[in-house]
Amino acid sequence: MKKILITILAFVCIIIVGILFINMKQQETDVTKKQTKVGFILNGKIDDHSWGESHYNGMEISAQKLNLDVVYKEDVPEDETCTETIEALIADGCEIIICNSFGYGEWALKCAEAHPEIYFFHATGVEQRSNLATYFGRIYQMRYLSGIVAGMQTETNEIGYVAAFPIAEVNRGINAFTLGVRSVNPDATVYVKWSNSWTGEEENAETARELIRDHAIDVLAMHTNALSPLEIADENDIWTIGYNIDNSEQFPKTYLTAPVWNWERFYEPRILECLQGKFQGIHYWEGVETGIVDLAPFTGNVKSGIAEAVEKEQDRLMNGSFDVFYGSITDNEGNIRVKERQSMTDDSLLNDSFWYVEGVVIDEAE
Repeated sequence: MKKILITILAFVCIIIVGILFINMKQQETDVTKKQTKVGFILNGKIDDHSWGESHYNGMEISAQKLNLDVVYKEDVPEDETCTETIEALIADGCEIIICNSFGYGEWALKCAEAHPEIYFFHATGVEQRSNLATYFGRIYQMRYLSGIVAGMQTETNEIGYVAAFPIAEVNRGINAFTLGVRSVNPDATVYVKWSNSWTGEEENAETARELIRDHAIDVLAMHTNALSPLEIADENDIWTIGYNIDNSEQFPKTYLTAPVWNWERFYEPRILECLQGKFQGIHYWEGVETGIVDLAPFTGNVKSGIAEAVEKEQDRLMNGSFDVFYGSITDNEGNIRVKERQSMTDDSLLNDSFWYVEGVVIDEAE
């Protein structure tokens, strides 16, 4: 009798779950019958093979599934003039506005307050409202894994890193990358040089040239939207680690891998919530477990044994038994920043990453 009851209960549970699933799918279908217009503000191009294209790809996948009409505005200045573009999109019938760069923050906030009926999303932003959400992914997890690749690939123990600006997002990535490098190669040094530009090809190219000129670099990583650092490294037969999307086909001779984005993993569920009236004006910061961040497939340039080492660490990140900023961690001035068996809080990672871990050298050479 007991076995029969258990079987009946299990059967009932299966039926209930099935009904809930059918209802959920029906709700999704109902809200996507009407096409919804979305305005997307970019600080670059939708075909830049970088940051802009990663968002475009994710949004296009989401648009097909959710019946969205997406209006893209490219190369929008990150200043007060962007409000004109936002206002024009709203006047054109856009019910959701997405801004893909930190510099739009002040103006997105202003427009959100002026239009409480419109949903706003601001990538890499820090301020939220009832109709304004900010979002990013824990790309530092993939930076850490790519650092393991660099640390095992290098033979000179000198690794270059072209970075746009010394803001928390970039510094967090530098530290995570270096922690990955030093976890497998404690003798390696990461030389960082600022290009002071996200999209400027020449500024980023010159930064790469200077790093290569001043150090015995044999691996170059980057945190810019411009691809010119990869081009300069390729010209000099230096291994490269990209960013945003997989550009291995463009640089088959030198490319290793890249931390990459799968933005559809964010856009589809969040926009569906908008359509269902379930929007939340919070900060989203999602990690490897959601699939929003990933590591591009390794090319044939990656040395034997590296894939196995990275897979082991990625498994630890996936199952939650480890995260990158787990102590003890010492900075590059000899101070203990994270004590043994302690972790940095999310608040600290988002706002206090203005120091560098042991192994980082900020290159100020001209």
